[in-house]
Amino acid sequence: MIINNSLDEVKKREKALSIIKNIVENKGREFLHDLTGLSGGFIASPSELSLLETYVGPAIFEDALQEVGIAHMGGEKVLPLNRTSSGILAAILTLVKEDSNVVHYLAELPAHPSIPRSCKLVGANYFETDVFDEFTIPDNTSLVVITGSTMDHKVIDEGEFKKVIEMAHERGIPVMVDDASGARLRTVVFNQAKACDLGADIAITSTDKLMPGPRGGLMAGRKDLIDEIKIKVNQFGLEAQPPAVLAMLNGIENFNEDNLINSFDRKDQLFDLLSSKFNNFKKTPTGVMITPEDLAKEINIPHNLSDNDLAFIFSFIILKDYGIITIPAVGMPGASATIRFDLSTSDAFNLDLKDLTKKIESSFEKLLDVITNEEKCREIVF
Repeated sequence: MIINNSLDEVKKREKALSIIKNIVENKGREFLHDLTGLSGGFIASPSELSLLETYVGPAIFEDALQEVGIAHMGGEKVLPLNRTSSGILAAILTLVKEDSNVVHYLAELPAHPSIPRSCKLVGANYFETDVFDEFTIPDNTSLVVITGSTMDHKVIDEGEFKKVIEMAHERGIPVMVDDASGARLRTVVFNQAKACDLGADIAITSTDKLMPGPRGGLMAGRKDLIDEIKIKVNQFGLEAQPPAVLAMLNGIENFNEDNLINSFDRKDQLFDLLSSKFNNFKKTPTGVMITPEDLAKEINIPHNLSDNDLAFIFSFIILKDYGIITIPAVGMPGASATIRFDLSTSDAFNLDLKDLTKKIESSFEKLLDVITNEEKCREIVF
């Protein structure tokens, strides 16, 4: 195996960032194409930047964020955080007792690792399932978690969403929704209601996913719970700093639903082009993807690599050769190794899909050339 642990994933990510830096410095930003769906952005005017002081910034921008954040997420109050994972951690630290249960329903396993890791940190028992008929809430449950849209963009059924909330509230148990991309994907593409409007007590989204905001988290929900969670956030330094708050504010205000809708239409064209060469690509709501397991099915050459290794190597080849950024190359430890070509990002708007298909095919041929040479594969990734 090439990637064996979280440290390997950190080193892998550092290598990917060095490749990106090299492309920008030697060719220019226009030679990069971020197709992760997490490209985010930092929109700010010179007059706004001049206000990014330690206390002036929060005084101005956090107040403005309340209005646009509630409009975007629902709920009674919002809380900006430095990461979605930070908000999940703070919520679990606040609401979950040691030795109690946390149960999680999502459309497809696995959950984002920040959820079970946070439960382990507080000494709680964690259970997750993607089979609705198997979902139960045992005695001594502190928190019910729902994922609106998985890391691979599989969206929960709204009827099941409502039912899980009803089951929890019948027992007096709060519901937290991990709506990292779902806050936009569910609502815009699938016409579902906001998580808080469906009855969730708190919901959190990633402000760089499918929108032009910074890498950060925005939590919304009941005012009493947000205030309690905010105490933990401040105690552990999990709050978003003034620059991120400003970027969140402007990112939400500049979010364009049409971009998601257009990518929803273009994904069919890309899928059809790739299907002439490959058998195992699948559509996502905003593009196409291939899981590590499905990538392995495309390969008939004997090798000793894991399925995830194949995805990492493939993502590095297409990054270095063509400047195309996908999640396996740049993702944090524990992130999905599924390769997604997301067409909702600004870099994707003007891409010629036939040209993109040729680059994907070329990168796959290079993958076939190197997989029998493990040392060469390590060189590509590290």
